[in-house]
Amino acid sequence: MSQRAAPRTTTGQWVGRIGGPILAALVYFIPSGLHSIPGMGHRPAAAAAVAAWMALWWFTEAVPMGWTALLPLVLFPALGVFGDESVVMSVGHSALPFVDPYIFLFMGGMALGAGLEQWGLHRRIALLIMHAVGTGPRRLLFGMLAATAAVSLWISNTATAVMMVPIGMALVAQLEAAEGRRLEHFGAALMLAVAYGSNIGGIGTKIGSPTNSVFAGVVSRRLGNDVGFVEYMIAALPFVLIFLPIAWAVLWRWARKDAMGPGQGGEVIASELSRLGPLSGGERAVGGVFLVAAVLWIFGDLLRPLLAPFVALAFNGFKLAGKHYEAGVAIAGALVLLLAGRLSVAALRRVPWDTLLLLGGGFALAAGIEASGLSAWLIARLSGLEGLPALAQHGVVATVTIMLSAIASNTATVNVMLNVLPASRPLMAISTFAASCDFALPAGTPPNAIVFGSGYVRLPVMMKAGVLLDVLAALVLTIYGVTWVTWVLP
Repeated sequence: MSQRAAPRTTTGQWVGRIGGPILAALVYFIPSGLHSIPGMGHRPAAAAAVAAWMALWWFTEAVPMGWTALLPLVLFPALGVFGDESVVMSVGHSALPFVDPYIFLFMGGMALGAGLEQWGLHRRIALLIMHAVGTGPRRLLFGMLAATAAVSLWISNTATAVMMVPIGMALVAQLEAAEGRRLEHFGAALMLAVAYGSNIGGIGTKIGSPTNSVFAGVVSRRLGNDVGFVEYMIAALPFVLIFLPIAWAVLWRWARKDAMGPGQGGEVIASELSRLGPLSGGERAVGGVFLVAAVLWIFGDLLRPLLAPFVALAFNGFKLAGKHYEAGVAIAGALVLLLAGRLSVAALRRVPWDTLLLLGGGFALAAGIEASGLSAWLIARLSGLEGLPALAQHGVVATVTIMLSAIASNTATVNVMLNVLPASRPLMAISTFAASCDFALPAGTPPNAIVFGSGYVRLPVMMKAGVLLDVLAALVLTIYGVTWVTWVLP
């Protein structure tokens, strides 16, 4: 029996593996301002060394990203980043971020998303949206974009793209059969709509993408306040609604090169819906639990004060913060589905659990940077950014983040950016949104890479559409940041 060959290690990965420790040593040992911060000793340099090592490994994907996330557990205690304390206490400080409530929120959200996938409810929702939008070429393209984004609000971008590609391929096949020719341009636009819809939609909710949980966790640690589920949606969802039509307009410029009649796409959608049949008991159960969880998240600010006294009484004065409440709702929903037999172990195995390590590593890095005094040093170095007009600040942050996310994963980009930016919720939010807005390269996000398997998307095509969208995203986020986000997240 033949075995699949292990993927070859690229030159860039070898450079990263060797360069990570070397870069850390240079940062740590070469004299710099990091060694002259009063009362901090070597700690800022040690935190900077670990951060440089992690950043290089993340950007080059030198080792699995979850492995990189574990470096603080070893290096922070070894280098004394948290100060003169016992090794046990230092390990505890390094490990505590790995059990941050936001990690449990994302864990529960992923489990709920796995339930939707297990019963196919997310597929039904996507098809119903496309059926409602219409079946002309323009409408089909927008329907694919909107349906993909709507699903991506609640389950991972990657899972959304994997689900929607077969639907898109079936639509293209039906249209090509009706036209009697290959629809090179429309097919590429439809596949790109899957990738771009997955990326854009994931911005809209706290559980839509790991980057959003990173943002909430870093804001909680650096600024000492929580960004609520509804507060985040109010800040992020309007951008999704604004940018979807822009993405559609750019894609339609390419798709319309295949002059088509009305086509038969509606038959494919109707056929797929018919094949699903009536709502199953599993779909009803999963949908009901998910709806209850969403309602509890939305009305959390009203319900949490009512629950807080009971939680304090039961857990010896424990203060119920917003992040604890939201994580509890997510975990409770997942447990209900699991205990009711509506969420299988097989479905849970498909969840990317290594993402939780990535989140924990990012939170641990942030904790070390803060405790060592490195954050204050970085903020002082970035004082020039704070001296710029607000429009320029947001423009620089959006542009730099989009450029970084083109060559590194979204989560890695956010983990680095949010720990070096000034402690400003609007700037940190714009960087988080921007991390999901690279549309030009397959390496930008997993959905970008997934659509290449369709056979319709070529790199020049993605770059032509994607570079324009990258520029537009930076411009829109700049204006969006100084107006809406600054007002919603002061």
